[in-house]
Amino acid sequence: MQISEEITIKVSPNVAQAYQKATERKKQSLAALVSLFLREDLNEEVDFLGKLMDEISDRAVSRGLTPEILETILNE
Repeated sequence: MQISEEITIKVSPNVAQAYQKATERKKQSLAALVSLFLREDLNEEVDFLGKLMDEISDRAVSRGLTPEILETILNE
């Protein structure tokens, strides 16, 4: 079972009223949509970090850094 945490967001009074009147199923659907929406942002950040690390690695290799040299540096 996945742990859920409550968050607060600002919406118009009409939206707040509609949410309060919504069925539990609609509320769960909205929670799932928000989770997916925000997870996409998180995945984009992870993808960006991975791409950045790959670029740094490629540059290091093009400048002559080999796994052996890296290991020597890390062991010093």
